[in-house]
Amino acid sequence: MKSIFYSLLGYFLTPAGVLVMGALDASLVFFLPLGIDFVVIIMAARKPELFWLYAILATVGSLIGAATTYWLGRKVGEHGLARLVRPSTLKRVQQRVTHSAAVPVAALGIIPPPFPFTAFILTSGAGGLNAWTFLSALAAVRLVRFMVEGALAAHYGNGIIGWMKSPTFTIIVIALAVLAIGGTIVSAVALYRSMHRERATRSRARTA
Repeated sequence: MKSIFYSLLGYFLTPAGVLVMGALDASLVFFLPLGIDFVVIIMAARKPELFWLYAILATVGSLIGAATTYWLGRKVGEHGLARLVRPSTLKRVQQRVTHSAAVPVAALGIIPPPFPFTAFILTSGAGGLNAWTFLSALAAVRLVRFMVEGALAAHYGNGIIGWMKSPTFTIIVIALAVLAIGGTIVSAVALYRSMHRERATRSRARTA
């Protein structure tokens, strides 16, 4: 099992993997807090001279994932958000989005977990915030976040590489893999059930 987890990590520790992880991080189903940050830091520590490239790839991936999530929020509308976001989180997020413009809301994307990043993107789409303004601002703040992380990792690269060879790192990798698999399954099942209930409700309404 250890080899499987390392194989999975190895895939994401490539330029293409950074792009994919960035997209997954902003998606509705995938669950791994700080996953994209973890990947950017390790990649930058390995090749400090390319830290800027990994930051850009992470930003592009994040923008792709965010645009997809934003579109989904626009499609389901405000009434459909309750199927995708927990009520307690939704109420807090809606209050922030309703009283803010696209740029201030997108700027919140610089905040790391446990900030409900995906919920804010969904709500922004459902709330009709200007897509170009929102996504442009989001890309800017995410680029700043990943650039700072990458630069710090490049500076402290030797220490990070040494830590990666320790048993502690192995334990963390396994724990993150288990968290990602378990959290993603739970998120996918919850999304499937909510969409299934919605289809059943519409079917009953048509036959009534």
